[in-house]
Amino acid sequence: MCTVQTLVCVKQVKQEIAEEWNETMPLPGDIIEGFYNGESDEFFVPTKAKSELSSQLAKISSQHIEVIWVKVRRGDTTLKLRARVAVERLSMLQRKYSIKAATDDRHVAVIGDLTSDQCTELQEMSRSLVNVENRGYNKRGVKYDWKMKVSKYLPDQRCTVVSSILFMPMQGEYCTEATTARCMAWFSAAVSSGAPLVFVNIQTEQTVTSEKINLTGKEMSWSKQQQNHATTVQIVQGIRLWFMPGVAEVSFDLIPQTGEVRFGLDIKRTEEGLICIYSVAKGTPADRAGLRSLHEEAYASGYLLVMSRLEGKSLMPSHADISGLIHCCDHTEIKDTLVSAIDQMDRIQIHVMAWSNQARPTTPNTTAVGATMLRPRPS
Repeated sequence: MCTVQTLVCVKQVKQEIAEEWNETMPLPGDIIEGFYNGESDEFFVPTKAKSELSSQLAKISSQHIEVIWVKVRRGDTTLKLRARVAVERLSMLQRKYSIKAATDDRHVAVIGDLTSDQCTELQEMSRSLVNVENRGYNKRGVKYDWKMKVSKYLPDQRCTVVSSILFMPMQGEYCTEATTARCMAWFSAAVSSGAPLVFVNIQTEQTVTSEKINLTGKEMSWSKQQQNHATTVQIVQGIRLWFMPGVAEVSFDLIPQTGEVRFGLDIKRTEEGLICIYSVAKGTPADRAGLRSLHEEAYASGYLLVMSRLEGKSLMPSHADISGLIHCCDHTEIKDTLVSAIDQMDRIQIHVMAWSNQARPTTPNTTAVGATMLRPRPS
């Protein structure tokens, strides 16, 4: 069992223009060991927690001391930073105390209790931003025509090309290695079953959990807990797996004809939460669109014919929660959507995952998009 210890650390600074940061200021990742309220070491006030530091700074503020020297650990170096006490009024009676750079009132530090790994990660980010040799020239914002670029360079605007699933640590998983192992077991099982998923990346992600709701957080320690209206809130370190839903997503338009009562698809959900087509009826809209021959090719090649989208909406599982449940699409609701469309004689669009060396369908109502196809449309 891993014991998680926390340090008083600068989580972020409210001065967001990183080009104006410098090494004499409190920077994200700085581990605060205490501060001096005088020139001599005998005036050193150590601190072990965020709440303790806030209380100590409140006393300094009440004494109207202009400048303090904050002792921080930055990498292998211990520094004394010249700073001032920052006071934020939360209400008439409540105030929050922090530190700010002595040379810039905008540069206010947001303090938190973080793990050593989280502090190290923030320090690496700060080092890349403040290191003048590596930073290069100053940056400025420029306008970008997002609407035009998406229209021109993303062939199917309903496809994001990459997908992801978040794995929350289960009870007893106090280190990310255990959660990572489950994450990769899920991916391996999905691929072994025949789903043509393509690995892209894996990353840690801090997430807020509670008994009633699940919210995403960014800046808090994963071991900290607080009580809020009888709900226990905990910040945990999850693992997000990024993958491509096949080497491409191929779209099919299923167009019913008068008198037809079904699209001809039979679907089921795999243990990993993926929706696959396990049979296609002959002479149906799905067969005319090319799905029957594609299903036969997939079966012969050892692949599942996995649906990635229905009417542009993703069918990918979103996350695995702290109890181990995989949150995925309800295949009964998917069936109801298909039934509703055929009852109204409406066409419907589905996307399926393509695999390597697959023979691409050439029907008029079929398009494909994947990482290798991200090129501008012909003028």
